[in-house]
Amino acid sequence: MTDQRPDIDPEDDDFAPSRAVVADIDEALAQGDGARLDALLSPLHAADIADLIEQLAPQRRRELLRLYSGEIDGEILAEIDESIREEVIEQLPAAVLADAVREMDSDDVVDLVEDMDAPERETILSALDDSDRAAVEQSLNWPEYSAGRLMQSEVVAAPEHWTVGETIDYLRAEDWLPDQFYHVILVDPRRHPIGYVTLGRLLSSQRAARLRDIAEDSFRTISARQDEGDVAYAFNKYHLISAPVVDDDDRLVGVITIDDAMTVLDEEHEEDMLRLSGVNTDSHVSDSALATARQRLPWLVANLFTASLSAMVISRFEDTITAIVVLAALMPIVASTGGIAGTQSLAVAVRALATRELNRSTAPRVIRRELIAGVLNGIGLALILGLVGTLVFGDPRLGLVLAMAMIVNQIVAALGGVLVPLTLERMGLDPALASGTFVTTLTDVMGFLAFLGFATWLLI
Repeated sequence: MTDQRPDIDPEDDDFAPSRAVVADIDEALAQGDGARLDALLSPLHAADIADLIEQLAPQRRRELLRLYSGEIDGEILAEIDESIREEVIEQLPAAVLADAVREMDSDDVVDLVEDMDAPERETILSALDDSDRAAVEQSLNWPEYSAGRLMQSEVVAAPEHWTVGETIDYLRAEDWLPDQFYHVILVDPRRHPIGYVTLGRLLSSQRAARLRDIAEDSFRTISARQDEGDVAYAFNKYHLISAPVVDDDDRLVGVITIDDAMTVLDEEHEEDMLRLSGVNTDSHVSDSALATARQRLPWLVANLFTASLSAMVISRFEDTITAIVVLAALMPIVASTGGIAGTQSLAVAVRALATRELNRSTAPRVIRRELIAGVLNGIGLALILGLVGTLVFGDPRLGLVLAMAMIVNQIVAALGGVLVPLTLERMGLDPALASGTFVTTLTDVMGFLAFLGFATWLLI
């Protein structure tokens, strides 16, 4: 049998299967050896198995699911990226899928089915018990990307007048408790949450102590209609471990835990990074070349039109470029350096907007800082470029043109990187999605205009 290169090639570290294990898995797939595959995958964490499934080529992925489908449980299914999750579900036997779904927390089931068509969603929901199905359907009634979709319905709650002993006895007697929870939420007779007690505080207190007397100061509730991005921000800002979710009548309907909040935070950071690059947020490394090209082409076409503005500016100075040909070689230096500076300023501004550090009250200070930084960077680059231009080309006037154009474009880049995303946000648009194109166009146009304009003034 010919040796084949593994489809997966992760780095050897403490948080991924070793290259040797990956090679053995790939060989087991090539040989159709289900027993060996089971032996190799069984010791791995669910997240590692999910990563392997995601990284495999589609044909190898189907082979792995055929050989290992009986071992795909709810934990693995919840870890698989949503971009290929539906593909995986379609290849699982009905009985295996039903068992996997029953093992999942309600928030994971909601995440699984919320983007499915009605027939596929019904297949998943029909596998649940009546109570679990009702909890999932209740979450699906809340707006998309809201706390109601993010929460899990399995809530550990107790009356505030209970003692520590009564609460511990209650927890030991129940078999429906979530696999992981961090607080016992205190509720009044109308099921309004009024506080919570950490498990550590519960276990370290005397049995006779009242829950209300050992409640935490960090308690705060989250509306089920709250945007999930705001929820993640609150968890990060107030260092929350979990938080109860309430409906429109302030009744307890669920709880959000830190793992779900941090997942949202990571997704939002990833989306901002992709949007700044003009890449569709649905892109994934497992996408086909055709799908990848289709996702990127609209932004490339948009950039094609914006680049035509720079061409129009250059065409206005055709006589100047014809008279001094060396200008054609030098003008990209000013524009590209401005583009880099604009991107730096833009990245800082978009991140600050996402973390709420950049707002109406801090905007003047940030704009002033970027302006001063742009002036300083412009002067520093102008000294270098002006000196080089003078020495290389033997014309101090050309060095002066380069220096003046560099200062102007650095100021434009610094201000544009802040003002463009701020303006887009005020207009209700996503600053991460459209800012890059505007800032790049601005620095290119102003770079060419300043350089060729000063050259026409001083050299012609």
